[in-house]
Amino acid sequence: MLEILLDATVRAGTPILFATLGAILNERAGIINLGIEGLMLIGALAGFAGTQATGSLLVGVLAAFAAALAAGCIHGFVTVQLRGNQIVSGLALTMFGIGVTALFGRGMVGLTIEGFERAAIPGLSQIPVIGKPFFNQDLLIYFSFLLVAGLHFFFYRTRWGLSLRTVGENPAAADTCGVAVNRYRFLAVAVGSGIVGIGGAYLSLASTPMWIENMSAGRGWIAVALVIFASWSSGRALAGAYLFGGITAMQLRFQAMGTTVSAHILQMLPYFFTILVLVVSTLRLQKGASQQPESLGQPYDREDRK
Repeated sequence: MLEILLDATVRAGTPILFATLGAILNERAGIINLGIEGLMLIGALAGFAGTQATGSLLVGVLAAFAAALAAGCIHGFVTVQLRGNQIVSGLALTMFGIGVTALFGRGMVGLTIEGFERAAIPGLSQIPVIGKPFFNQDLLIYFSFLLVAGLHFFFYRTRWGLSLRTVGENPAAADTCGVAVNRYRFLAVAVGSGIVGIGGAYLSLASTPMWIENMSAGRGWIAVALVIFASWSSGRALAGAYLFGGITAMQLRFQAMGTTVSAHILQMLPYFFTILVLVVSTLRLQKGASQQPESLGQPYDREDRK
């Protein structure tokens, strides 16, 4: 029973994990992106369409990354180059993603593909309890593990990562040191958006290998809250994503067991915990316990530098 629940937790938490990691990359550079929900839908549709057209799951993942990256570039152009309002731009991106995927995905509703299959890692998959849930999964889940470690290494062990964090903390100081602030911010938004798109692709290529309109079902908003909960750390994002994945898995398990609790109440659980996480994170932020980038949400103009 525990093994089955852990397996469902990992699979339910993976799309949220990708979305959270992409959002962290955005915000580490000082750019708020509330378009995560729209980017996930764009990635889900592009991934499904790419795979359905070519028969290649790799092409589908790359298509999802490229499509979400292109959409993220719009947000990057508005917020970095034009120094527009980041909140408004992000919300517009979400509405754009919902609308454009509903429009272009109409002809693909109900179609199915052969999605990602499980690939067991010899030896590790035989470990009791945690072996199958963590080491008998599909390639996108293994890639998410590598991405968590890779982002941590990038942020804290590379010069580019240090420059990116400096841009998010104090862009004027970074500019003084010769760091191209706008370039770093734009690239962070673009690449981070592409990573979010892979999270959307997981939904249509692995979790439910078909296209369903609005299939992200609010996961993008959960990811936005998890960024704060994780204190902009990729490692904590992994724990947070699996926490919400576990809540989702439990409510589905309760429904399957025929519990007397209303299905509507059970479906509310992930979003109730999202609100709870925001409350707790806000309290931590007020007490100075958060690692929020100092210049998060603030546009940078060299001419305003003092």
